[in-house]
Order: sequence, then structure tokens, then C-alpha cells
Amino acid sequence: MKTKKIAIIGTVGLPAKYGGFETLTSHLVKQLSSTYDFTVYCSGKKYKKEERLSSFEGAKLEYINLEANGIQSIPYDTLSILKAIRNNDILLVLGVAGAWIFPLIRLFTNKKIIVSIDGIEWKRDKWSLPAKLYLWWAEKIAVKFSHIDISDNESIQDYTAMRYKTLSRVVEYGANHTVSVSPNEKDFEKYPFLQNEYAVKVCRIEPENNVHLVLEAFKKHTSKTLVIVGNWENSPYGKKLRETYNSCANIYLLDPIYNQREIDLIRGNAHLYIHGHSAGGTNPSLVEAMYLGLPVISYNVSYNKTTTEGKAIYFDTTEDLVAILEKMNPEVAHQLKLTMKSIANRRYTWELIAKKYEQLFEEAMTVNSKKRIFSDLQTRTTLLEEYKIAHLSNSHVFYEKS
Repeated sequence: MKTKKIAIIGTVGLPAKYGGFETLTSHLVKQLSSTYDFTVYCSGKKYKKEERLSSFEGAKLEYINLEANGIQSIPYDTLSILKAIRNNDILLVLGVAGAWIFPLIRLFTNKKIIVSIDGIEWKRDKWSLPAKLYLWWAEKIAVKFSHIDISDNESIQDYTAMRYKTLSRVVEYGANHTVSVSPNEKDFEKYPFLQNEYAVKVCRIEPENNVHLVLEAFKKHTSKTLVIVGNWENSPYGKKLRETYNSCANIYLLDPIYNQREIDLIRGNAHLYIHGHSAGGTNPSLVEAMYLGLPVISYNVSYNKTTTEGKAIYFDTTEDLVAILEKMNPEVAHQLKLTMKSIANRRYTWELIAKKYEQLFEEAMTVNSKKRIFSDLQTRTTLLEEYKIAHLSNSHVFYEKS
């Protein structure tokens, strides 16, 4: 018998066709709909009326006629929250855009709030200064007025601990929805690079993902092929990069791919994964590449090191990446592949992630107010101070990035 009603707020919606939060939501309802009564709030702007479903994998779907991202995410999340408090016990809010209303929810209702702060969103280069200031403030409100806050990476947990003197729960992303796909003749015709060795990168085309740095490295190191899948036409940055590098014979710039088989085909047959993200937390594209058993070359920031347990290969500059590519040999790549796959099998499966969320749902129903003090304050404070001292001089640590 389903005894608890849970609203999931802040995603584009289901079926998932956008990003990490949508994939997370999809797997949560698949894993836990037999236990909980889920309602997922979806963007009516992203699903045409003929595409809209009333339910998905046992979860009820409700539509808000606003965009889920950008500036409209604030009213989108706010309206979703106001609708959700009518008949749900727990609000699982993914992102902090609507956090301004949390104090009112806490004051006037007994609803439990679990929030995932989605990395350090206000640090992202894509936001204007007013947007950064709002997200900086909203993050504080989200942590302070939620019953439980979630970090998707231990490095983000350390950041919130040092800034807010509280302890978030670490819950990463799963990756075992990805599978290796053997190409057929039609695949070879559509993607001729499948016939040879290549490196792959899948990301949004934004400066914080260092796409320019990676492209320049492969322009200089022409003996290796690079395939990047991303939204090139969504910004002047992406359009400029496509114009600049599209003529390079060893570089393939593909538009976004939402078909799971097709994206698994391209990633699963690659020989290297290049991860350039310099903002966020546990990036879904990284853990998916690890689960597929790809050797990972990653940008040198703390949360990428945390995700890969310090066992990938890391770069800071174009020159670093070129040197790594030149030195890469089959033996190193094979060992790196085994290591990444082992970590992913142990940490990044949806069964494990769903179990962690289930524990948080049960915990949320038992708390009257958020526990603000660490269970072992002295030990935790000492560890955090040691962490801060060790990393403060490193310009690539998460809280030092601009």
C-alpha cells in the first residue's frame, strides 16, 4: 500500500528527453512507484498536447505552461510547489530556482522539503550577474529552509558544510541505463568515424565545459579523432566554435542526440572520453562514460576527481591535453577503462541511488525540523578545515572557480 505522496519538482518532465534531473526522475519513479505515490511536474512548453501523458511508470504527470529552465524556472518551480502542497507529503525539489518560497511553506504547512542544490549553480558562467546573485541567495534559502538538502558530490557537500555549517546528504547519479551497442551497416554509413578509434565528449556547449579548450587540443593533435555531441546552435559561443572547427578533418561536431541507442552507440564505441566540465557536481555524462568502461581524461577540478576517485587522467590547459593524448598508449587506456568501470559498478547504479532516495524519504517524514549540527561536530570541523587548507591555493578547486 502506498502511504506517502511525493511531488517531484524542477524537471522538464517525463518521459525524459533533456538532462540529468529528468533521467534521475525517470529512474526514481521506475524503481519506487510501487512504494510511493509520485506526481511529477512537467513543462507544457516542452511537450506538445498530443505528446502529453497522464502518467509514466506509475507516476502522475501534471503540466505547467512555462519553461522549466532559464528565468522562467523561478515561476515554473514556484507554481509547481504551490500546486504540490495541496495533496503531497514530501516535495522533492530539484534545483534552487523556487527556493524563495520555502520559508512560507515551512511556516504555513507541515510539508517536508527535500532539495537537491544541483552543484554550485550561481558559479556558472552562463548566468548574468543578477541571475548569479539570485541563485547565490536562493541556494542559502534552499539549504536553510529545507528539511534535507542533497549534494550530488562530496566536494559540493564540503562546500555547503563550510558555507552553511550543516551537513547535506550525498546522492550521486546512476549510469546503468547505458549499454554498449554494436554498430551495423547503417550506423557506419551515418557515422563513418565508428570504423576507427576516436575520443568522445557529450555536453552542453557552454564555456564552463571548456569545449574551446578541447577542440583546440584536437586541432593541434590531428592524429586522433574527436566527436562532440552538443547544442551548438543555442548560443553565440557554440555557433562560433562550430564555425571555427567544423572544417577540421579529425573533428565531428554533432547536434544533440536524445535517442538512447544512438547516443550509447557513439559513446560505447569510443576509445577515450574527454570530460571538460568545470562547474557542477557529479556530472551524469561522466558517470555514464565510466559505466560504459571508457578511459576518462577529465578537467582538473575537485568534484571530477571525487567522481573518479582521483584515478582518471586530469588536464588544466590545451597544452596539458595535447601532451596526454600524445602519451596515451593501449596499456594505460586499458587499465584506465577497467578502473572507471569498477568505480561505476560500485557507486553509480540506479538501484543504489533509488535506495538512497528511499532512505531520505523515510527520514524526512520523521523530522520536525532540520538538524543543523553535525553528529560529530569537532571531527567534521577538523576535517573541513584540513580540506580547506589543502585546497585553498589550488585555483581549480570548486569554490575558487569563477
